[in-house]
Amino acid sequence: MGEVLSEEQTPKYQRIVSHLRKAITAGEYEQGQKLPSEADLVLRFSTSRLTVQRALKELQHQGLIERRAGSGTYVRQSAHLEGHVFGLLIPGLGETEIFEPICQGMARAGRAGGHALMWGDTTHSIRDKEKQTRELCEYYIGKQLSGIFFAPLELTPEKDDVNQWVLETLAKANIPVVLLDRCVYSYPRRSSYDLVGIDNRRAGFLVAEHLLRHGSRRLTFLARPHSASTVDARIQGFRDALEAFGAAGATGQIHIGDPDDTPAIEALLSSASPDGIVCANDITAAQLMQTLQRLDVAVPKQVRMIGIDDVKYAGLLGVPLTTLRQPCREIGEVAIGTMLQRIASPGLPARDVLLDCKLVIRRSCGSHARQEDEG
Repeated sequence: MGEVLSEEQTPKYQRIVSHLRKAITAGEYEQGQKLPSEADLVLRFSTSRLTVQRALKELQHQGLIERRAGSGTYVRQSAHLEGHVFGLLIPGLGETEIFEPICQGMARAGRAGGHALMWGDTTHSIRDKEKQTRELCEYYIGKQLSGIFFAPLELTPEKDDVNQWVLETLAKANIPVVLLDRCVYSYPRRSSYDLVGIDNRRAGFLVAEHLLRHGSRRLTFLARPHSASTVDARIQGFRDALEAFGAAGATGQIHIGDPDDTPAIEALLSSASPDGIVCANDITAAQLMQTLQRLDVAVPKQVRMIGIDDVKYAGLLGVPLTTLRQPCREIGEVAIGTMLQRIASPGLPARDVLLDCKLVIRRSCGSHARQEDEG
């Protein structure tokens, strides 16, 4: 499974690490200044000495403090000066809306730690996008960056080859990599790199479960061809929900196709007669909603819909979209911390750091009248 983080579930030592790191990088503790004693920290955070010691050890690994035998713990002289420069390798950065707030979270966390970000745009045609991903990777290597945040390429026929080439090239250059949102391999395989995102299998389960709990029994999962591995995991979660509601007569199917393809969607509605459609993401849902409008199919009266992401326009569609909100800014902040831990401890096993999501109820699912409409 992964490391699922929520406010309540985050280990206490990590909360102490986060608090002290922010205090150090904000200048609350000056370079060379002695930190409160372990006993004081135990009282301040209402925790055990072992938990405090674990937090201090983590900060030491990150190069922020030094512990002097018989004297105490001090802020390193270089703690405010050693800033890293990281590269953002996000193909289609301007096309996928979740990455704008993710980058904002990364920039905010980076500034707090004295780090800088570099990024380039790859938003042209499919062929150009594949070429520019390779070129940007080589450009970053030439800049001798401290690490790369990589969101693997999707929605192109050659995505797998390009993604594998990027990772192999960065490995040869000995540049640390943290994956954003998605793995390079199809679910459930995983790479040997850290990944920060959400639990996509659970996401697929939650959105399908919501429709099933509110009366839908014939579900369809709709995704575009050559989608990222996140979609594979969401499909598995969709299947888990169908299995859980099998005794209630729930059935479902997977449809891989273009949501703008009116004849194909019309054929899907005719053959499967779905009363609920789970879309792989919000952009797919928005495109499908336009297609259903052309076909005079009313949402949610005839077909209920739900998405995943909660992009900015989700609540502004003709029928406001029920969707699962990704904590994008928090993903960005956690990604910076994950990269710093990777640099400090390169021998750590690869980790999936997965954050909780929140279901946002709007009109498209047909159940908004019974819940708070957050659109």
